[in-house]
Amino acid sequence: MMNAATKATVMAGDKRMARSDAVRLAAAGAETLPLDALYRLMTWLSPAYPIGAFSYSSGIEWAVEAGDIKDAETLHHWLEATLSVGTGTSDGIFFCHTHRAVTRGDNAALAEIAELAAAFVPTRERYQETTALGRAFLEVTRAAWPCAALEKPHELWAGPVAYPIAVGVACAGHAIPLVPALHAFLTAVTSNWISAGVRLIPLGHTDSQRLLNALESMVATTAQRALTAGLDDLGSATFRADLASARHETQYTRLFRS
Repeated sequence: MMNAATKATVMAGDKRMARSDAVRLAAAGAETLPLDALYRLMTWLSPAYPIGAFSYSSGIEWAVEAGDIKDAETLHHWLEATLSVGTGTSDGIFFCHTHRAVTRGDNAALAEIAELAAAFVPTRERYQETTALGRAFLEVTRAAWPCAALEKPHELWAGPVAYPIAVGVACAGHAIPLVPALHAFLTAVTSNWISAGVRLIPLGHTDSQRLLNALESMVATTAQRALTAGLDDLGSATFRADLASARHETQYTRLFRS
C-alpha cells in the first residue's frame, strides 16, 4: 500500500490528468484515433471477443422475473441508473485510474486499484462476473496481442483482476488514448446489458438499437464524469440492481450466470 504522502502526490497527479482528459473529451470530435488503436478497440470490445460476456446479465434476469423490467422503456430507466449512479460509473472510474497508472508506470497505484476493484463489487455473482471476464480478457489478449503491461496485473496483485482493470491495462499498454478507450468500453458494457434484455424481455432487435441510441448521451456523460473523478468518488446508489444481483443467485430458472 502507498503511504499518505505518496497517495496525496498520486491523487494530485490524477486530478491534473483528469482535467486534461476532460478537455480532450470535449474536443473528441476533432481527434483522430489511429487506425491500429481503432482496430484493437473494435476487436477487444466486440461481442465476438471470446471472453463469455454474453452469458452475464448483471442481475437483469432477476429484474425481468420480478417485473421491474418488462419492456424497452423500463430497461432504459434501469440502464440509465446503472450507468449514471451504479456499475457504469464505478467501472469507468476504475478504468480511468488503471489507464493512468499504467501510462505513468506507477506499479504501486496499479496494485492498489486492482485490489480495490476486486473488493468493491457488492455481490458474489457480480464478483464472479467481473473477475471471470477480467481473467478471460487477460488470457486471450496476452496470447493474441501481447505487451509488457499485460503481465503487470498478476505480477503486482495476487488476487483476481476485475474486467475494467484488465481492459484498462490492455488499452494503456497498447498506447490507445484514454478518452476513446473509455467511451468504447462503456458502450460495449451497455450493449451487453441491452443484449441480455433482448433475450429476456424479449425485445426486437430494432428496439434494442433504438435503446442503444437513446443511451448514447448517458454513456458520454458517464465517461466524462469518470474522467474527472477520484477514487474517493466511488460509490453506488442502485440498491435495487444490487438486490437483483443477490437474488439471482437463488433464482430457480436461469439463462445467465449473473
